[in-house]
Amino acid sequence: MFRRAAAPPPIDVDAVRAAVGRVEDPEIHRPIGDLGMVGAIGADRNGLVTVEIRLTTPSCPLRETFRSQVTAAVRSVVPTASVDIAFGVLDDRARRDLAIQLRGPETSGIPLVAPRIYAVASGKGGVGKSTVTANLAVALADQGLAVGLLDADVWGYSVPQLFGVRRAPVALNGIMFPVEAHGVRLMSTGFLVGEDEPVIWRGPMLHKALEQFLSDVHWGELDVLLMDLPPGTGDITLSLLELVPSAALLAVTTPQPAARTVASRVGRMARDARMPVAGVVENMSTATCQACGNGTPLFGEGGGAQLADELGVALLAQIPVDIAIREAGDEGVPVVRRNPTSGSAHEFRSLAAGLPTVRRSIVGMPLPLSVA
Repeated sequence: MFRRAAAPPPIDVDAVRAAVGRVEDPEIHRPIGDLGMVGAIGADRNGLVTVEIRLTTPSCPLRETFRSQVTAAVRSVVPTASVDIAFGVLDDRARRDLAIQLRGPETSGIPLVAPRIYAVASGKGGVGKSTVTANLAVALADQGLAVGLLDADVWGYSVPQLFGVRRAPVALNGIMFPVEAHGVRLMSTGFLVGEDEPVIWRGPMLHKALEQFLSDVHWGELDVLLMDLPPGTGDITLSLLELVPSAALLAVTTPQPAARTVASRVGRMARDARMPVAGVVENMSTATCQACGNGTPLFGEGGGAQLADELGVALLAQIPVDIAIREAGDEGVPVVRRNPTSGSAHEFRSLAAGLPTVRRSIVGMPLPLSVA
C-alpha cells in the first residue's frame, strides 16, 4: 500500500509579516513595517505566500528593489516558498500621517541635517570641485558612514552626471526624498529640470531653493553632509553661510596661481563669517602618464600648499589627473568605485580617512540667556 505524503506544516504568517516588516525602505531608511507600508499577507497549503506592499507613490522607481528584498525576507522564514507580491499605494490619510511622522516635531529654522557638514568651495570654475565632492562622498560612504550630498551649484549642477542618475525625487506631502546612488543620498536641481533646460533663477529664488533642500528633504540620519557650492562668493555661498552656520569649509584649488588666488578669497570670506576651514584639497596636482605612470605638473606646483599656509590649515590631499578619473566622470560612476586601484581613487580614500572634524568657535556668537 502507498502511504499518503504528510502535509507540509502550515506557514507562520505572523513570522512572515515580522520578517517583511523589517525590510528597510531604500529611500526613507526605516523599516516598512513601522511606516505602515505592509498590507495583507496570506499563505496557502501549496507554499504560496502573497504579500501586499503599499508604496508611497504609484510611480515609485524602486519597485523592483522592494520586490527582491521582500522576496528574500519571506524566504528567510519559508525557504521553499513561492512569493507573489502585489503593489498598492498608501491612501491620502496614510501618506499624510507618514509625512507628519517623518517631519517630527515642528521646529523653527533649518534643522541640523548632520553632525558633520562640509561646504566644498573653490574660487573659480574648472578646478574639479564637484568631482572632488562626489568621490569624497563615496569614499566616506565606503567607510560605513551615512552620507548626503547637496548639489548647491544650482546653475552649473553636475552631480546627476557624476553619479549616473537622472530621475525626479519622490515627494510625499511636501517632503522630498534624496535620490540614492553609489551609497550616497543626493539632491540636485538637476533632478528637478530637464537635462538641457537652463536654470534661470535670481537671488531670492536661489535662497528659497536651498532652504527647501535643507528643510524639506528627508535626509534621514546622516553622519556627514557635503555641500557642493558654486564657484566664487555670490548669492548661494552667502545664503549657505547663513542657513548652515555649523558647516566647515573645504577649499579646492589647482596648483595654478590664478586658482589659488581666487580660492583664498573664499577662504577669507569664510573666516570673516566665522566659518571654520577644514583644510585644502589640491586637485589636478599632476597629470599621470598612462604608459609609464609618472606624473607631470602641467598646472605648476605648490598652489595647494601655499593656500593652506595662507589659511592656516592642512593640505589634506593632492589629487592627480589620470585617465581613470576622466573615464569615471564620463560614465557616471565615481572613480573610487569604477577604478579603485587608480592613483586618483587612492588619494580620495586617503582624503576621506583624514578628513578632520572641526567645530565653529562660539567666540562672537550670540548666546541665549535665561533669567532664573
